[in-house]
Amino acid sequence: MRVAVAGTFGPLHDGHRAMLREALRAGDDGVVVGLTTDEFATSTRDRSVPGYAERERVLREAVADLDEWGRNVEIRAVDDEHGFADEDPALDALVVSPETDDELVDINRRRAERGLARLDAIVVPHVRADDGERISSTRIARGEIDEHGTLL
Repeated sequence: MRVAVAGTFGPLHDGHRAMLREALRAGDDGVVVGLTTDEFATSTRDRSVPGYAERERVLREAVADLDEWGRNVEIRAVDDEHGFADEDPALDALVVSPETDDELVDINRRRAERGLARLDAIVVPHVRADDGERISSTRIARGEIDEHGTLL
């Protein structure tokens, strides 16, 4: 199965690592990681985001640390809401979180319009911080928690 996962990954945290790990586990035919461009990342957030080059460097390190299967991993820039998921015929599944799994409906509709097979969803549950709330980059940027969900 060729699997995709996408995000801003900045700052990278254990929730992202869970999604990457699941993509690597399932992606025996390869994994495509979509990484939002600086322009797209900053247009959808009210907080600062590390630059693309820094996010890519940290992402590559995390993937190398998590990849116990020796998967073929490609990182692609994403500059819009659907990235490449709605047009890449080689993809079989998309790793999503509980709050983004509904986006797959629109992606699959767009794929069908292009004559492409639908993508399966691999939904990864939220990783929780010590306070029981989900870990998020926004919470990290606010100084509430660290990348592992430890309260600060």
